[in-house]
Amino acid sequence: MSSNNPATLQRISRERLSSILLNPSTSSSVAVIDVRDDDYIGGHIRSSVNIRSTSLDGNLPKVTKDLADKEIVVFHCSLSQQRGPGAALKYLRERDGGVTKEGGDKDGKEDGELEKAGKGEEVGVENKDGGGVGNRKKKQEVYVLDGGFVKWQEV
Repeated sequence: MSSNNPATLQRISRERLSSILLNPSTSSSVAVIDVRDDDYIGGHIRSSVNIRSTSLDGNLPKVTKDLADKEIVVFHCSLSQQRGPGAALKYLRERDGGVTKEGGDKDGKEDGELEKAGKGEEVGVENKDGGGVGNRKKKQEVYVLDGGFVKWQEV
């Protein structure tokens, strides 16, 4: 069992993310989630979705459902030091079903402690009747954009 926190999350470089997004065969399997708030006005990564960090908690169930078919999910904020990593951890907890009303994990761990860090976990995707093709497991990798949007903009 490992103890995960924002520092232990997988990072993805701007170069790798760019090559994935520019490749037509992989771009549809990636979701980029921008959790900046008012600082979002300064521009954004093409195809990214802005979910303000201040409204993320209330939207996590829907976000998790919407991203279930993505192979790669990348979170970022301006520098990816606070909001981006925090959002990635919240997403992982919600996705893996480990969030309690008290804010800790269902298994009693404190916030910031997860068994998984987002690296290729199997994610069950069930269809409404609980059967069929939707029940098979798939891999989903969760990353934080290294350096955030500020680094993304550098030439």
